[in-house]
Amino acid sequence: MSARFLPATREEMDALGWKQCDVILISGDAYIDSPFIGVAVIGRILEKQGYKVGMIGQPDIGSDVDITRLGEPKLFWGVSGGSVDSMVSNYTATRKLRNSDDYTPGGKNNKRPDRAALVYSNLIRRFFKNTVPIVLGGIEASLRRVTHYDYWSNKLRKPVLFDAKADILIYGMGENTVTRLAHALKEGKEYRDIRGICYISKEPEEKYIQLPSHEKALKDKEKYIDLFNAFYDNNDPISAKGLCQKVDTRYLIQNPPSGYLDEKEMDVVSALPFTRELHPYHRKDGEVKCLETIKFSIMTHQGCWGECNFCAIGVHQGRSIRMRSEKSIIDEAKKFTGYKDFKGIISDVGGPTANMYGYECDKKLKKGACDHIRCVGSSGLCEMMNVDHSRNIELLRKVRSVPGVRKAFVASGVRYDLIDADKKYGYSYLKELIKRHISGQMKIAPEHIEPHVLELMGKPGKQSLIDFKKLFDRLNREQGKKQFLTYYIIAAHPGCEERDMHRLKRFMTQELKINPEQAQVFTPTPGTYSSVMYYTEMDPATRKKIFVEKDMRRKERQKEIVIKK
Repeated sequence: MSARFLPATREEMDALGWKQCDVILISGDAYIDSPFIGVAVIGRILEKQGYKVGMIGQPDIGSDVDITRLGEPKLFWGVSGGSVDSMVSNYTATRKLRNSDDYTPGGKNNKRPDRAALVYSNLIRRFFKNTVPIVLGGIEASLRRVTHYDYWSNKLRKPVLFDAKADILIYGMGENTVTRLAHALKEGKEYRDIRGICYISKEPEEKYIQLPSHEKALKDKEKYIDLFNAFYDNNDPISAKGLCQKVDTRYLIQNPPSGYLDEKEMDVVSALPFTRELHPYHRKDGEVKCLETIKFSIMTHQGCWGECNFCAIGVHQGRSIRMRSEKSIIDEAKKFTGYKDFKGIISDVGGPTANMYGYECDKKLKKGACDHIRCVGSSGLCEMMNVDHSRNIELLRKVRSVPGVRKAFVASGVRYDLIDADKKYGYSYLKELIKRHISGQMKIAPEHIEPHVLELMGKPGKQSLIDFKKLFDRLNREQGKKQFLTYYIIAAHPGCEERDMHRLKRFMTQELKINPEQAQVFTPTPGTYSSVMYYTEMDPATRKKIFVEKDMRRKERQKEIVIKK
């Protein structure tokens, strides 16, 4: 396919006749031009608006070689830690250094600095004095925008804007916000009223919700819970209010979130001219592993209302599903067939949760996400959520019917409890998956089976897992297939003790007839209730004390209990 990258070198700028970029985007990833890479999406959106956008991936932080190679932008610098929080990318749950990085050429973890958003902002300031605004974005900044627990330093840290010495922070997905900000800066207009941004002020914003100050959160863990509750409850564009937090002698101001993209806008973004390749500037150092899965994958929707307490997707992407049209998705599948290296296999057709495509709660779409009432959790599914897999089934049939497509897999997460909840189409959806859209195995995420642990995780009870496995096995027998389930398991989540892992092990060997080969130790990440539990050692809902395993060796022991043979 003939498409060009956004310029990443001075030579590319010269070839386009550019003397200066309007915007330069910096990322903790190598420059991968894909709709699955947030900074690439932002770059293409700005390009479509007529802006000259340059890209610098994984700049050398020890010199000016990379950070200065495109010059200084006219409007702003955009800084992202990358597709994964840099601390999660660099360290395991037991704080051991990771050797590999799927977003770094050659796969070696040697290019992404710790706290990348801070480091890159300081790098810019070192070589460009009195420069244009530095704008933070991406998941690392989005989840650290207010006082937050940082697992790697084991303390509460200030909002990232203060430590990074940046000017503006765009939170959430940022598609609408970044264009409004670019327009305001270009026209010399006020930007502090733009939805979806944070900034630092000398004065409080009295009309906004006043969060506990950073100092109060440091002194009182219950104040930190109050802070997080207000932060979590004010993420929906329809119902959220602005937030204000005192930090030392200044204030963090968070404007209400920007509106979500509608279906037409989602289609427009998906149709932007991504090359779906690693930029040649990086290719000399090797390929990036992530392209093996994302190059020929299709993102059908954004958002997730599953609200697992250990997951930050709801805070960053939102708790309402935004869907692309079937035509847009089919057109993307057709485009794949024009690539020389496309072998007829679509790696994934899905989103954060694959079987949330095709329906949403009508009440939520009109009034926003409910406060303190979840769409789905340990107590089951809200009666207002009418789960309906029919549109998803039809979509999969159309995708696999595209000439040149041999297989279209669903590799994204699938909620098995939603399949059970859909009495009309759930059975047919699972049958379609088993027959045509999984390759030998299907990944599901029960995480645990003990009720008190599941309650703290925000996950459904074990009976839905038992029922699902029976149905999965029966459909496989009927189809004459020998496919199996693999299970995501979390060890050492707040509330989980070694005895709970022993019970989990017995359940999996006796009920599920398997011996798990892998489990992951819980990692407290910013923007999640589970991290609040880890730090405070309290259940945020009741303020009652809970057990939290903090010893690294005993965390590993919990993991070993469930995977040992």
